[in-house]
Amino acid sequence: MEGRIDPPSSLRRLTVGDVAAAEVWVLGNPVVACVFLTAKPHALYVGKLAVHPNHQGLGLARVMLDHAADRARALDLPALELQTRVELVENHAAFRALGFEKVGETAHPGFDRPTSVTFRKPV
Repeated sequence: MEGRIDPPSSLRRLTVGDVAAAEVWVLGNPVVACVFLTAKPHALYVGKLAVHPNHQGLGLARVMLDHAADRARALDLPALELQTRVELVENHAAFRALGFEKVGETAHPGFDRPTSVTFRKPV
């Protein structure tokens, strides 16, 4: 995403506390995919879903999202929710193909245009 999105990703600003506040799930040793899951009152929030470029196209994102759906059901939450940047249109298509629907747009502080798209999927 470096150089493609504005504002830049919050990834480099994550603290130990940010990571500790989420369930962090990984695949592989060394890690080739990861996802952060955070329970919200209305949904399980899926954050920082990433698959190493050398392992993309193998279904690992689907594996991670299937696991997230299992966690949502275990937590008695009705849906998965995630955000992706407006510029990452290939992510929009991928999430739609995985059953997510666009439910909104948000703007980062200081921006007068949408910078993120919110997607949701019932579980």
